Amino acid sequence: MSEPADLSPTIIEALYDEALVLADEVRSAFDLSGRLDLAGRNEDLARIVLSCEALRTTTRMMHGIAWLLNQRAYFAGELSEFQLRHHGRLPPGQATADEAQLVMLGSDLVALIRHTERFHARIARLDAAWRDRFAMYPSAIHRLRDRLGNEMAAR
Repeated sequence: MSEPADLSPTIIEALYDEALVLADEVRSAFDLSGRLDLAGRNEDLARIVLSCEALRTTTRMMHGIAWLLNQRAYFAGELSEFQLRHHGRLPPGQATADEAQLVMLGSDLVALIRHTERFHARIARLDAAWRDRFAMYPSAIHRLRDRLGNEMAAR
């Protein structure tokens, strides 16, 4: 099994640049002006759906940006590895929206929401792979000893 590539300042900077552009797109896309013409007769429900998705999407992006800022601080020497492991965890993603409600928002906004979900998932995979390096796995000797102990106890 090959080792996952370590995070590098180049990777983090590229992701950070992408996150800033995506966050700006999210900010402008969820501007309430002109969005509610899609609502039709369910204007109240459309407002609620729009508000919920705006909150989910901006929260997702801010979590990603915060994680990237912690990584940047680590590479700049402003955080130790211990501090990064302790305080730099990416929060889990939010629940996804009901597909029937997303239809009210229009295809361009739904595409942007999906883009932010994929971006968050990419960062979550990087965070999980980086944290996996620090997980305590029992050595082969300990696993063998446990298996032998279990076999002897079963007899």
